[in-house]
Amino acid sequence: MLPILQSCFGIRGKMKSNNNIAKKWRLLSGKNNWAGLLDPLDFDLRRCLLHYGDMAQATYDTFDRQKASKYAGSSMYSKKDLFAKVGLDKANPYSYRVTKFFYATSGIDMPDAFIFKSMSREAWSKESNFMGFVAVASDDSVALLGRRDIVIVWRGSIQSLEWVNDFQFILVSASNIFGDVGGGGGDPQVHQGWYSIYTSDDPRSPFNKTSARQQVLAEVTRLVEKFKSEEISITIMGHSLGAALATLNAADIVANRFNKPKDRPNKACLVTAIVFASPRVGDSNFKKMFSKYNEELKALRIRNALDIVPNYPLIGYADVGEELGIDTTKSKYLKTPGNFTSWHNLEAYLHGVAGTKGNEGGFELVVHRDIALMNKFADIVKDEYLVPTSWWTQKNKGMVQQDDGSWKLMDHEVDDDNDASEDDSLKVKQGRCLIKMGWLRLSCKTR
Repeated sequence: MLPILQSCFGIRGKMKSNNNIAKKWRLLSGKNNWAGLLDPLDFDLRRCLLHYGDMAQATYDTFDRQKASKYAGSSMYSKKDLFAKVGLDKANPYSYRVTKFFYATSGIDMPDAFIFKSMSREAWSKESNFMGFVAVASDDSVALLGRRDIVIVWRGSIQSLEWVNDFQFILVSASNIFGDVGGGGGDPQVHQGWYSIYTSDDPRSPFNKTSARQQVLAEVTRLVEKFKSEEISITIMGHSLGAALATLNAADIVANRFNKPKDRPNKACLVTAIVFASPRVGDSNFKKMFSKYNEELKALRIRNALDIVPNYPLIGYADVGEELGIDTTKSKYLKTPGNFTSWHNLEAYLHGVAGTKGNEGGFELVVHRDIALMNKFADIVKDEYLVPTSWWTQKNKGMVQQDDGSWKLMDHEVDDDNDASEDDSLKVKQGRCLIKMGWLRLSCKTR
């Protein structure tokens, strides 16, 4: 049975005008480039941004960042239990089903903040990382949402912002994905690192026999075909690195017509990237290519005033889509003046979305959002609110006491259906069978 994500668009236990989402979903997804919705920030758009931001945060909450674990770099939780384990399954009327985990590797050297490596000799994968998931609105939520919403969620960078200073911002051609811009514009170019994570495969890894790009596009194709008789939207989201990859992925889907059923080429669905704290992705030709598909392709960049990441790379790159500015320094709940990490933190961004008042000035939580969330992986909330720092962790950091009194690191749930390639999944099943039957006495026959 596929897992269920129930999300309340940022409101916990308290809903207002549910039907507005169904009626306004095209406008909320950028049909008119969010004209008149950003300042002041429309109430329903605010809810939508929090909803999609919570999905992006889920990729951080499930990511195994313990280098001592052989599962470092994977998802701690299975697709079946993911949303229950990250706290997104209670009192929420909008439900989604996760249909796919996807994985990434890189053909070039990348900082640990992007591709996380286990120290264990028995590492689940020495080449790949969990990079996100694909989900789709459940049958009982289609009427409430106004359409069948397919979401693609890209995980962001894990560690500190040191990579901003150490990383080389080299442009490479993306013409093999997007072709030529036309009109003498030349090839669209994108950042080498984002491009490598998006397009690299590795035959040594059972999780990256195909690239993250190919994994996602195959699942999108399957879902678009499955629901082609319905109205569909594709919403792609991410934070930091994940925001850059989400932007690249959105452009790829539209430019190569993955948002259209094969037998209905005139039925294109709207593709929207909702990105938080996004670095720039490509050059002016990439921007021209992105703008060329404006009828079907939209992007909304949420940017915190003092966050430095959206300024990078500094030279040779161009922003795409529309921008929503927030300023978390106006919140009474955050420590001042803050620092690079707190200004870039995704939960702080979502706090800013919940409370921004735009040009009106000031800060007020227009949509209720628990301030404790900001201290999940950080020390952001003022001490007077009595929220522990970095409180999001598995019980005993995944150490489980055994019957003989010893302790063992058990920080990973195995999916019933494996996202590795079919051949490698078979090998895993064979290995489990040998263990269960006792390899010294029995052999496992594959039927």
